Amino acid sequence: MTVESPYAALLAEIPARRGVVDVLGSSTHYWEYGPEDASTVVVVVHGYRGEHHGLEPVIAQLRGIRIISPDLPGFGESTALVGQRHDISGYSQWLGQFVDRMGVTGTAIILGHSFGSIVVSSAVAGGLPTPRLILVNPIAAPALEGPNGFMSRLTLLYYRAGRALPERVGKSLLSSWLIVRFMSVFLAQSKDPALRRWIHAQHHSYFSRYANRDTVVEGFEASISSDASMFAAQIAVPTLLIGADRDPITTVAAQEELAALFPSARLEILAGVGHLVHYEKPREAAALILDFVGEGSLA
Repeated sequence: MTVESPYAALLAEIPARRGVVDVLGSSTHYWEYGPEDASTVVVVVHGYRGEHHGLEPVIAQLRGIRIISPDLPGFGESTALVGQRHDISGYSQWLGQFVDRMGVTGTAIILGHSFGSIVVSSAVAGGLPTPRLILVNPIAAPALEGPNGFMSRLTLLYYRAGRALPERVGKSLLSSWLIVRFMSVFLAQSKDPALRRWIHAQHHSYFSRYANRDTVVEGFEASISSDASMFAAQIAVPTLLIGADRDPITTVAAQEELAALFPSARLEILAGVGHLVHYEKPREAAALILDFVGEGSLA
C-alpha cells in the first residue's frame, strides 16, 4: 500500500534534477534540488541502509540553496564500489571524489545524517575541504559500548548470519519484513498515527535497496566500529550538530561530549524526537540549517 508523503507538496515546488557519475567504480546516482546557480551548495549524505529519499523531508523545507544528494555506493540506485570495502575509509574516499566530480570541492557545505555523520566527519578530518559541517543525529559514541551494546552485538550476528547462509535464505533474512518493521517501530517516536504509517512505509520501501549481502554487512560493520568522536578533534571548520532528546542510539550526554571535542561546534537538541529527525522534525532541522549557513529561507 502506498502512503503519501506529508512533505510531497512542498518537495514538488522545488526544481529537481538527477544524474550519475562513476566514482571508485560505483555508478553513483545523485539528485539535485533547488536553483542551479545558488551561491550556497550543500552535499548531503544519508544514513545506513537509507538512500536519497530519506533526507527529502528536510530538503522540502529549504528554498534558495542548491542541494546535492547521492545514494551511497551499494545502496539505492548506486552500484557498489569496485576494489574498495564499504567501510568508513572507502566511503570517505568516495565522498571526496564525488564532491570533486560535482565541481564543488572547497565550496560545498557537507551534511551527514546518522551513519552519514561518520562518513563526512572522517572525510573532512582526512582533508576534504568545506566551509562548514552539519551532522544530523550524529553517531556520537561507539555502538558496541553503552546501553545498546548488547543489541548492537546481536544485530551484528544477524547480519553475519545473513551473509553466511545460502544466498536465497540469507537475502530473505536480511530483507525480512518483520525485522524492518521492528527497526522502524524502535526508531519512530512520533505519536501521530499518519506520520508513523508513512515512516514505516518509507522503511519498507527503501531499507532493503542494497546491491548485495557483502555491501550491507560491510556497511553495518563500519557503522558499529566507528563514530564521529574519532574524528571531531581534527575538524577545525564551524560545525552544527542537530541532536535529539529521545535518540535511542546516542544519548544526550554522548552528544554533548561529542560537541565538546570539536574546536568549533554548536549543538542543538530537538525535543520529543529520536533518531528520525529527518522524518519527524524536518522543518525544525531545516530552520537550524538555514540559520547556520546564513542563506536561503524556509518554505
